[in-house]
Amino acid sequence: MHSLYWRIFLAFWVALALILVGTLTVAVNATTHRTERPWIQRGQLYTQAARAFESGGPQALKGWLEALPREPFGRTFVVGPDGKEMLERPLPASLYGPGGNAPPSAPAAAGDTDAAVGAIAPIGGALVLMAPEGGTYHVVIGPVRDSPRLFGELELPGVPLTLLLIALAVSAAVCLFLARYLAAPVDRLRLATRQLANGDLNVRVLPALKGRQDDLGLLAADLDAMAERLRQLLEGKQQLLRDVSHELRSPLARLQLALSLARRDPSASERHMARAAFEADRLEQLIARTLKLVRLERPMHELEQARVDVAALLRTIAADVAIEADARGCLVQVQVEDALCVSGDAEVLRSAFENVIRNAVRYSPPAAVIAISARRTPHMGPAQAVEVTVRDCGPGVPEKDLGLIFEPFYRVDAAREHRSAGGEGLGLSIAARAIALHGGTIAAANAPDGGLLVRVTLPADARAREQRPAAAA
Repeated sequence: MHSLYWRIFLAFWVALALILVGTLTVAVNATTHRTERPWIQRGQLYTQAARAFESGGPQALKGWLEALPREPFGRTFVVGPDGKEMLERPLPASLYGPGGNAPPSAPAAAGDTDAAVGAIAPIGGALVLMAPEGGTYHVVIGPVRDSPRLFGELELPGVPLTLLLIALAVSAAVCLFLARYLAAPVDRLRLATRQLANGDLNVRVLPALKGRQDDLGLLAADLDAMAERLRQLLEGKQQLLRDVSHELRSPLARLQLALSLARRDPSASERHMARAAFEADRLEQLIARTLKLVRLERPMHELEQARVDVAALLRTIAADVAIEADARGCLVQVQVEDALCVSGDAEVLRSAFENVIRNAVRYSPPAAVIAISARRTPHMGPAQAVEVTVRDCGPGVPEKDLGLIFEPFYRVDAAREHRSAGGEGLGLSIAARAIALHGGTIAAANAPDGGLLVRVTLPADARAREQRPAAAA
């Protein structure tokens, strides 16, 4: 049971149950003492008093009273016909009823004896003994204790207090554990958020919570995932800045060299200026592609949602790229199904597919064939995905680099050695960001018979999925 809701419920339930059990135990114990032991003792005393009175009259009753043990003697009284206690002891105030105001030690006035005796109202009543000469003796037994008690009149006053203290201690321990169980992770989360706000992106909360799987544990896991994602984004931005600086430095250095050579050799200034213009164009393209990559990495990047025909888009891109392919002696073949529609931004998707296709043309040898195919697949459910495959006939990519070629400015070693064959390492990165923004996936693999195969999967347009069964019918 990992839910924090049920843990709170059970903890409070157990605490209240323990308190309830303790309270009921005290109440039952108090009722038992009040209804059994005091009454049994009172009945026994009344029986002894009646036997003594029958055997010897008032004198025997007085002797019986004097012979009582200390405990019942202190609360057992005999009121004679004159309204006085037989041993001339003051009667406790608790023996008088609500209307009884007669002083226990004052002699009753003539005619007021019955009124004074009638004012006495002990718990359980009094034993009335009639003497042969007509005198009336009242045997009264007071409560165990005159002072009021929280749980009533109990013969064993330590028992209810002990039970009450046990119930309070148990409930306090349970609630303390519950408070600590809830407050400690919250405090840890607050400390972690403060550390994150101060720039410490390596802080982790879940290990400190010992792998808790309740709601607070899931929150800690989400916070750790957020911290890890922030760390990766920050490191990615820093790496991007370093890579951009490095990539900009090379064309700038060549541009400065061309201008310097043009100044030194005016006769060859036109050739050097053409070289400078070429480097300036390349620098402009690099900046534009970098800015495009940054725009695609924005979390709140808003795409223009429209219905895009992937088949028509691929045919258009292939026609544009065919010029570059012809220059290299390559052939671009397109084999796509009709009505392959997705929902998204047509320009962003065009840029993604164009980068993948141009990358295939760039790394294919002369007289090679670049194969482009598109079809409907059930990868995301029945007829709910469009899969585009671009395959070249180049040298492929080392297995260790397959997962890295979609990172910005990343180039395999062969491309780094031959810069004329490769670009800046941004094309596939732009394609990966664009496909991800559309909820799709992109992956690369080496073909069994040579070449690199790039597979793009995009969710099909909902309207296209609804219209296809109707058209088939």
